[in-house]
Amino acid sequence: MSLPLQGRHALVTGASRGIGAAIADALEKAGAKVSRLARQAAPNIISCDVTNPAAISLAFATARRQHGPLHILVNNAGQAESAPFAKSDAALLERMLDVNLKSAWHCTQAALADLQAAGQEASGARIINVASIAGQKGYAYVSAYCVAKHALVGLTRSLAAELATTGITVNALCPSYTDTDLVRNAVDSIATKTGRRKSEILADLANNNPQGRLIRPEEVAAAALWLCSPEAAAINGQTLSLSGGEIMS
Repeated sequence: MSLPLQGRHALVTGASRGIGAAIADALEKAGAKVSRLARQAAPNIISCDVTNPAAISLAFATARRQHGPLHILVNNAGQAESAPFAKSDAALLERMLDVNLKSAWHCTQAALADLQAAGQEASGARIINVASIAGQKGYAYVSAYCVAKHALVGLTRSLAAELATTGITVNALCPSYTDTDLVRNAVDSIATKTGRRKSEILADLANNNPQGRLIRPEEVAAAALWLCSPEAAAINGQTLSLSGGEIMS
């Protein structure tokens, strides 16, 4: 059986569940040695608060001891909070920037030397930022989250331009509402605030997608796996929308 990522070391943040776990599983099945980072300690998980640069340094050192230098970085860790703009204070904005943007910034800096070395190899190196469709359009009541995800898309494009000659590609995945704990928690929050039935809220979220459904984490993982493949070496600086046609570009 062909293992296209045999011998390559991939690090995935936010890898304990949802999209991160699905991506980590897919890369591992393709032969990669996968370091899974998450806030909570668990078997086969390196505990790391990705909003803390010192913790990132320690976690990356652990990953290197286990599997050697990095070839692939997947910045997946993220969090969403909702509030009307008038009630969104500076602390909310900072939380959204810390987990959705600054974590990717710090993790990329921690991985960059390894990735630049890997970029000189035939298979190159990869950075994948898991953004959101909220990085491609605006949504009401999640202004801080949208700001952070738009900024993550901007970081993706800037790094792609800066690193284009180094053998590193940098791309963003932008899924719409996905069948994860993050969406289920959002449904719970909306239900608590509005008194609406959860089934109605979930249907409304699914109907944002012209296909009338939530995206599956495995679909996002398949896109990530393709971006890590040698055949995707020319894909750089792109925002790949997984939204059933909600975004067309």
